[in-house]
Amino acid sequence: MNKIIPRLLIAGYFSIFIIIIVGLGWAWHTYREAPDQPIAYSHNKHINFVGLECTHCHAYADRALMPGIPPLQTCMECHENVATDRPEIIKLTAYWNKKEPVPWINVNYLPPHVYFTHKRHVKRGFECAECHGDIAHMDKVRQVKSFRMGWCVTCHRANNGPTDCWTCHK
Repeated sequence: MNKIIPRLLIAGYFSIFIIIIVGLGWAWHTYREAPDQPIAYSHNKHINFVGLECTHCHAYADRALMPGIPPLQTCMECHENVATDRPEIIKLTAYWNKKEPVPWINVNYLPPHVYFTHKRHVKRGFECAECHGDIAHMDKVRQVKSFRMGWCVTCHRANNGPTDCWTCHK
C-alpha cells in the first residue's frame, strides 16, 4: 500500500504533463482560426487540381517586399470563362465589374514595427509552406506559425541568417 501512493502520484504527474504537451501541440497546429473571407477561395483546388504555382498569383514574392494579394485581373484571366455560374465566381465578377478590389482579410499578420521581405526568403530557397504551412491543401487559409520574434530568430540561427536587430526592426 505504501508503494502504491507514490506510484499513483508519479503517474498522475506524468499524465498531466502529457495532457499539457498534447494540448500545446494542438494549439501550435491550429495557431489561428481561418477567417471567413468575402470570397471562399480554395488554394487546394487551384494548386492541386488546376496546377497553379504560388508565384502565378503572388507574382511579386521573389522581387518585392511583399508577395501581395493578386489583382482581380489575375483571377479573371481564367474566370471570365471558367466556372462563371458558381456563386463565388459570381461574387468575384461583381467586384471586377464594379472595379473594386476584393476586401480580403489579412491572415498572416506582422506588427507594423517589423520589416520583413518575402523576396530574400524566396531567393534563399525557402518554400512557402515552411512559414505558411501546407497552404496547398487548405480550402480555407489560416495562420499556422506564430511569427513571433523568438520563432523567427530560431529559424535565422538554424539557417545562418542575420540576427542583428536592425535586420527586422527598421
